[in-house]
Amino acid sequence: MTEEREGTIVETSAGQVVRRADDDEISLLDLALVLVKRKKLIFWMTFGLAFLVAIYSLVTPKIYRAETRLLPPKSAGFDQAALLDIATGGAASALAGKTPGDLYVGIAKGRTVMDKVIERFKLQEIYEQDNMDRTRKVLSDNLEAKADLKTGIITIAVLDKDPVRAASVANGFVDALKEVTSGLAISEAAQKRLYYETQIKDVQAALQKSEEDLKAYQERTGIQEAGSQTGALIGTLASLRAQITAKEVQLRALKAYATGQNPEVKKVQNELSALYGQLERLEAGQGSARDPLNPEGGMPKARLEYMRLLREAKFNEYLYGLLQKQYEMAKLGEVKDAAVIQVIDTAVPPQVRFKPKRTLMVLLAAVLGFFLSVFAAFFLEFLENARRDPESAAKLEAFKRYARITRDDFTLRRGVRP
Repeated sequence: MTEEREGTIVETSAGQVVRRADDDEISLLDLALVLVKRKKLIFWMTFGLAFLVAIYSLVTPKIYRAETRLLPPKSAGFDQAALLDIATGGAASALAGKTPGDLYVGIAKGRTVMDKVIERFKLQEIYEQDNMDRTRKVLSDNLEAKADLKTGIITIAVLDKDPVRAASVANGFVDALKEVTSGLAISEAAQKRLYYETQIKDVQAALQKSEEDLKAYQERTGIQEAGSQTGALIGTLASLRAQITAKEVQLRALKAYATGQNPEVKKVQNELSALYGQLERLEAGQGSARDPLNPEGGMPKARLEYMRLLREAKFNEYLYGLLQKQYEMAKLGEVKDAAVIQVIDTAVPPQVRFKPKRTLMVLLAAVLGFFLSVFAAFFLEFLENARRDPESAAKLEAFKRYARITRDDFTLRRGVRP
């Protein structure tokens, strides 16, 4: 016989827990009663899941973590977005404006550095992958690269089953990073050097052509000199125009990485304006004619052509000399601001595994098993009480009937059963 009291749950001699239909309150004692009743279920589910996870953690291969720490260069200025576009294929432009550490982390995670590491340590064979894309994905999953926000120190860590290989690959990332960055224009001086190299090649070709044209014209006409006064004027004009062109080249080199508000850009712009003023005054002092080499307009055509060829050769000669000086200054600045990556801690083979973290895994499994078992205990109690209540029992039977899958559920019926 079942004993019932309003507001409580009581247990019959058959071990069933019942409640009055009009009682809607649930006390802590009611919940505790269900847990005590299903204590064996709770214990074995919790213990069983923890035991299975413990076995799994014992058979799972050990993973070791080796890390190296770097001190990034403290360059005065560089175009981070452009550099990362080169190193990572344009996928890291979001790092623009961050610290040098973020810049080098982006390069370390790029395809160029990864391919060098994969090729050096033959990781495609070790990871048992059939193409480079999958090998990069596996290496990326085993790579941890980050920069400390306060100190800027870069940490590169590699996970591997072999502790010696983990340390070797981590140090290999440093070597590959140095190799890649050494060929990139990181500093302002390096960017200017590369720009001047291109300009000097063009001016050198123009100088060679102008000298050949002047020599050929001299041999054809027999004119060998322009006279002392005219020669001095040609030299002055050529030198002034060469200075203007050199300043324009310098300004373009600066604008490759600096804005118009940069003090050095403003300085070069002012110097360029002054040189233009000197050229205008010099040309205005030679007369009203457009050509300062022939202000009176009475010079023979052959001699005038010779003077123009001479001026062109002098112009290229002066310009070549000025650009060479700027190029040498950029090279010295590049050496001064060299992007040298300094290794603080070299990666060494770890002696303690990084994962699996067996104790943590077992504890988490025990907690999860406990909550699952508690849920199962209340669910079983719900089913037991539902079977005893006529209305709930009818709903359960209807649910089972509708949930049952039969052959008719997969047959299209059009008036006639198959």
